[in-house]
Amino acid sequence: MTPAIKKLQKHHIPYTLHHYDHDPQTQSYGLEAIQKLGFAPERVFKTLVVKTTDNRFIVGIVPVIATLNLKAIASVVGCKKATMADKTLIQSVSGYVVGGVSPLGQKKRLETVIDTSAFTHKTICVSAGKRGLDVELSALDLKALCSAYSADIAT
Repeated sequence: MTPAIKKLQKHHIPYTLHHYDHDPQTQSYGLEAIQKLGFAPERVFKTLVVKTTDNRFIVGIVPVIATLNLKAIASVVGCKKATMADKTLIQSVSGYVVGGVSPLGQKKRLETVIDTSAFTHKTICVSAGKRGLDVELSALDLKALCSAYSADIAT
């Protein structure tokens, strides 16, 4: 059981777990999840970690089929610029390995921004905290649990 699942259970949030066999040779964790789970691509979201010019780590949650707009996320959190966080730092900052970063149950809760497209779906899927495991839940529940902002951060 991952910290993300424990957090959902602790707060009595309805969710559905989806397991799939992760291929260690995969180049895109998100596209693998879409293919193996069979969900509409716009309902599967990736959790990306960025670093701001003022040295904060921020989580951006965008559809797997989209790209994170770094200028937009920087603007939302009130800084000049954001860049993708170094992959070697992500595990120490979030507590999760790349490809299994969940917006829930992080080592230290990071500021989080969810793309507004998430709220057009009854449920979305995000990583449950390890490769090959996604959790389906309402975007509103995710926003509440993460104390997240919502903004147009995907292109």
